Amino acid sequence: MAEMDFGNASYYTNRELSWLDFNIRILEEARDRENPIFERMKFLSITASNLDEFFMIRVASLKDMVHAKYTRPDIAGLTPDQQLEQISVKTHDLVDTQYSTLTRSLIPGLKKKGLEIITSHENLSAAQARFVDEYFESTVFPVLTPMAMDSARPFPLIRNKTLNIGALIKKEKAPGAAMDAEAEEKLTEAPAKKGKAGKEGKEGKEGKGSREKKEGAGKSGKNKTEFATVQVPSVLPRYIEIPASKDSKRCVVLLEQIIERNIHKLFMGYQVVCAYPYRIMRNADLTIDEDEAEDLLAEIQKQLKKRQWGEVIRLEIEDGMDEKLLKILRKEFGVRDEAIYRIGGPLDLTFLMKMYGLEGFDDLRETPWTPQPVPALRGDYNIFEEISKKDILLHHPYMTFDPVVNFVKQAAVDPQVLAIKQTLYRVSGHSPIVAALARAAENGKQVTVLVELKARFDEENNILWAKMLEKAGCHVIYGLVGLKTHSKITLVVRREEDGIKRYVHLGTGNYNDSTAKLYTDCGLLTCSELIGEDATAAFNMLSGYSEPKKWNKLSLAPIWLRSRFLYLIDRETEHALKGSPAHIIAKMNSLCDKEIIEALYAASAAGVKIELIVRGICCLKVGIPGVSENITVRSLVGSFLEHARIFYFFNDGQEEVYMASADWMPRNLDKRVEIMFPVEDEDLKKEVMHILEIQLADNMKARELTPENVYERIDRRGKVLLGAQSYFCEEAVKRAKPPKKAAVSRRFIPAEPAEEE
Repeated sequence: MAEMDFGNASYYTNRELSWLDFNIRILEEARDRENPIFERMKFLSITASNLDEFFMIRVASLKDMVHAKYTRPDIAGLTPDQQLEQISVKTHDLVDTQYSTLTRSLIPGLKKKGLEIITSHENLSAAQARFVDEYFESTVFPVLTPMAMDSARPFPLIRNKTLNIGALIKKEKAPGAAMDAEAEEKLTEAPAKKGKAGKEGKEGKEGKGSREKKEGAGKSGKNKTEFATVQVPSVLPRYIEIPASKDSKRCVVLLEQIIERNIHKLFMGYQVVCAYPYRIMRNADLTIDEDEAEDLLAEIQKQLKKRQWGEVIRLEIEDGMDEKLLKILRKEFGVRDEAIYRIGGPLDLTFLMKMYGLEGFDDLRETPWTPQPVPALRGDYNIFEEISKKDILLHHPYMTFDPVVNFVKQAAVDPQVLAIKQTLYRVSGHSPIVAALARAAENGKQVTVLVELKARFDEENNILWAKMLEKAGCHVIYGLVGLKTHSKITLVVRREEDGIKRYVHLGTGNYNDSTAKLYTDCGLLTCSELIGEDATAAFNMLSGYSEPKKWNKLSLAPIWLRSRFLYLIDRETEHALKGSPAHIIAKMNSLCDKEIIEALYAASAAGVKIELIVRGICCLKVGIPGVSENITVRSLVGSFLEHARIFYFFNDGQEEVYMASADWMPRNLDKRVEIMFPVEDEDLKKEVMHILEIQLADNMKARELTPENVYERIDRRGKVLLGAQSYFCEEAVKRAKPPKKAAVSRRFIPAEPAEEE
């Protein structure tokens, strides 16, 4: 094959823009009327929380580059400035679509189903208004802390991601002037008015502005307007159920509307000229000099506090906000116009996830999925005896996460177990695994736990767990300098009749029993002697920086996982160049590593068939003549978050299957401790290949990347409908039943259309 230049920037998609495309695919699920309306509400909430994190980390990182005058282009040829410009256009469009979905589809649709969401206090009936005012007096008012800004009081610290209400206020009467009882009663009882979106919004905005001018706002002395703000308390529910109107069964109103209606009660003796909600997003990307930090735990605790002081990178305001009020916020937060998002609806849509759990609407949600027993583990099993018989494959959330928990629980109390070693990246709030590790240490076992303190947004949680484990007697490692430990591995060392035996769990997902019900992941339980040796070597490396001279089965990043992937891809290329069939299937969360993409392009050009299942970011382009014509990319967005990493290589008929904790991203291959492990048992290998095949056959939730670099739904016409996630749910139920044991066929397509999960 002639030497080809795969460095052309036009061959690549910018990472951040690709991520936004992924969030748009989630938004499409919120707009899909085939989904139950509460599921659509959940998807819309997910797009909002995703966008928050995107701004706090990715946009913040680009802004840091701009401040540092870093101008080197990315693999798609875009400088940080150019990326920010394109991101701004795309995110403003995305936010507009979010709110048109909410206001034009979801809110009217929910009302038809019997649930009314009141997003403006001006729409309350008289009875509802009385209820809301009483709730404010009894519950909300005691919690609020109004803050004003004047010559004696500087602009207050507004915390990251909090919802706030900004107001302009002024003295009702000149100092010393008496106020008659009737005027005071009007002042204390009149709720704040606000503009509406569209025509009413314009009228409200201009009305307030003209009123302000007429009354002398901005002049010195008695008519001077001042800024005040109050935080909407996160300790109270964001939505409150109130008496329903005549045309709905249930009714809720948002907390900020209750506060806005009664905000005049917070500023006695003042007139509230206007009041509007706003919200800021700060730079939350921690900068830690690990080489200089004497105590990593203390340094991270210190950096976490700085998140509340980070640069403001996004300001959300209610559409129609008074221009004078906006001018104050713009100045104090130091934001430019492109960082201001005018919202035509309630700010911070993450409240929809809490509303998803509202009781009484089960018919508007998918039936909750119950993870099924693992076929290889039935009844009251001894986990070590079962692993000794044969390797066990786990496929979550279709199969229960209980065997992983039981693996640690049984090891904690088993008198034959000498040591437990485990890596923890993200765990649940009340983790049974952490509790079992603590119990094991208390029982006198040697327990070593690497708790990754740098797991983004889980830092505080992991610090608490690390301290608790240390207190219980565990040896705790706080990660490695310069690297995040992202691998998922547990090693149990057990004394048995024929000597010491090592049992290992390896996984693609975190040791989190909560997310294991929501994320699709795979795991392997094995007592392979060679994998056991590698597991011991891996922990010795993590705890003592002792890198072994050789590895048997495991491939670790950042040592040689990159070179291993490149070797496996290049091997398929060589087979294709010799005229042999060559095939790669790879499933992952993200693909943005240039060296890996170049290797895939070379393989495609040589004739290798490449099928990629990439949930999120994909910087590779398909259909480039002579470069990527043999590559397909599909993304699955469903009820569960696709999280597993699986890699298949045809290898001239000697098929190889691997699973890993790593995506094909520079950070995974170069800056994290990751593990890839082979699936060598022939039966289990077929099961893993079956997972890939069903996902490649999905025509309900899958979208394929086109040569125009857009994702399109699969054409279902004339095809039997197949949703991979619903298929695996049905299969898990069947397999959980006592035998008849059905053989798993290749390229299996159900005879009957599968119901959508």
